[in-house]
Amino acid sequence: MDLAEFQYNLPEELIAQEPLAERAGARMLVVYRDEKRWEDRRFCELPSFLGPGDCLVLNDSRVFPARLFGQRQGIHALALGKNNSKLHEYLSGRVEVFLLRPVSADGKEWEALVRPGRKMWTGERIHFSDRLEGVIAARGGYGERRISFECAGDPFDEFEKIGHVPLPPYIKRPDQPADRERYQTVFAREKGSVAAPTAGLHFTPEVLDQCRAAGAAIACVTLHVGLGTFQPLHAAQVEQGKLHAERFSVGAEDAAAVNAASRVVAVGTTSVRTLESAARDGAIQASSGETDIFIYPGFQFRAVGAMLTNFHLPGTSLLLLVCAFAGKELAMEAYRHAVEEKYRFYSYGDCMLIV
Repeated sequence: MDLAEFQYNLPEELIAQEPLAERAGARMLVVYRDEKRWEDRRFCELPSFLGPGDCLVLNDSRVFPARLFGQRQGIHALALGKNNSKLHEYLSGRVEVFLLRPVSADGKEWEALVRPGRKMWTGERIHFSDRLEGVIAARGGYGERRISFECAGDPFDEFEKIGHVPLPPYIKRPDQPADRERYQTVFAREKGSVAAPTAGLHFTPEVLDQCRAAGAAIACVTLHVGLGTFQPLHAAQVEQGKLHAERFSVGAEDAAAVNAASRVVAVGTTSVRTLESAARDGAIQASSGETDIFIYPGFQFRAVGAMLTNFHLPGTSLLLLVCAFAGKELAMEAYRHAVEEKYRFYSYGDCMLIV
């Protein structure tokens, strides 16, 4: 399949820049796979689509302030030459570091995206605060770097103090204090994501109570959102695409709740990928590890029976997953309808329920 088949036109004004005043106030496009149709509803109606035998599965990963800003300190003064003022000036600019995932147990070594990436050499030092500095330990492709942090204390504590909410680049504004609460689900527990599992942003405690009252069980899985979820696909042919691995876990109690359900309703593509990664021989296994599962049309779903998801960027692995679940033609037609009806798109936007 050609990746170009998964493009659509979206007016820029439909990209939501701010969250709604009410979490549960979003519109919800309900797509019926068997009937090849859709209807315009509201997210607050979600409990009416649930009943006894359903299990609503949430990703409880918690976003941390993963965007850091620092100043380049160069490599070493002796290496540069004390009188090389132009090079010192070149190396003292502002640096943005977007943390992706820890590669050491103490949280002091990370894979990250760095801007300006091409200018950052191995061995360069970045000053973030009086308590935190970093050194470029290795270079990767597409701006990826491995960074070793030097921190007086727990690096996560310092990230919380000086870090910024990792809003996606299509939100054309700086993060604000309110984003620390709104770019976080109300059920977030396990710290580790560098982007929100956005389908979960619509839920309130009241809506969750209404889902339970409708008879649905609720289970949690964890997938820490990283580069595997949001990195663009670089191969022109879908089958040649590959995702970065992301950490996931499914506990025994939650696996049992999912296995007891007659229909599993996954909230978000990250929950779908976690469940399908943990599915073995017709059941969800309590497990943990890393997954690079790439779901695109032709994939045979083993666990998920319905899905709630936000609207996704063209040509991304997330849109391909939606097309795999709903059917490519139906999904792309539903997206075109959402554009015509001026739904709000992406992280702070509206949602789609596929049943």
